[in-house]
Amino acid sequence: MPAARITSLSRIARLGAAIALGVLVTACAKPGPDHPPGEPFDPYENTNRKIHEFNRSVDRALIRPAGKGYSNFLPDDIETLIGRFAFNLSLPGSIVNNILQGNGRGATEDTYRFVVNSTMGLGGFFDPASEIGMPKPTKADFGQTLYAWGVREGAYVELPLLGPSTERATVGKVVDLFTNPLTYALESPQNYYGTIASASSRLSDRGRYSETIDSILYQSADSYSQAQSLYLQNRRFKLGNRSGDTYLDPYDDPYGEKGEDPYDQ
Repeated sequence: MPAARITSLSRIARLGAAIALGVLVTACAKPGPDHPPGEPFDPYENTNRKIHEFNRSVDRALIRPAGKGYSNFLPDDIETLIGRFAFNLSLPGSIVNNILQGNGRGATEDTYRFVVNSTMGLGGFFDPASEIGMPKPTKADFGQTLYAWGVREGAYVELPLLGPSTERATVGKVVDLFTNPLTYALESPQNYYGTIASASSRLSDRGRYSETIDSILYQSADSYSQAQSLYLQNRRFKLGNRSGDTYLDPYDDPYGEKGEDPYDQ
């Protein structure tokens, strides 16, 4: 069997194992009956706070100055182009997750957007799809897929370097490393372009939104609780508000009306 074929099968096997891991996360922790509805379920708070302090120290020493320097060095238009390119390369993963969720409309719309921006938009550096009025992207990830499959949110966790998350979202982040078809379709080093562009875009965002991020991490009375609250509200809003077969715009007000206790989902 050719080496390329063996490599392809190995990648498919890893994808299957990753999805199996996602299904097994149904064992996510669930708060007891005495837990106040709507309150953060944070049984790992002591460890989370230590990781939060580690993340703050890394941000203060490395990420914050690097992000501000990077953003100041690059013209705004170039930063926007890199962000668009990174997002366009993430769309195949979103398409896969829409399929796994049974969201045919979202998968179709994201596919059209990817094709249009990859061709007319020169690989995604430009966004003609939005200019001609195509629907907004769903931005589906495997954490959303688990939510659609009925997996509970689980406990709140803070991840080293990655920041706020939940048990369900953490498994989703791991599986998302394997769900983008471009990882398998492209040869090395092209298959790393998306990862590099995404890291560059995140560094750019740290510089461009420095004032807002600094106000949370360094100016609030309890940066851990503040970051936790903002993350959970935004994440639940994105997961819990759907219109037909597609997700609502994630930039809409995340502080709107809340439904049932999300920790029981």
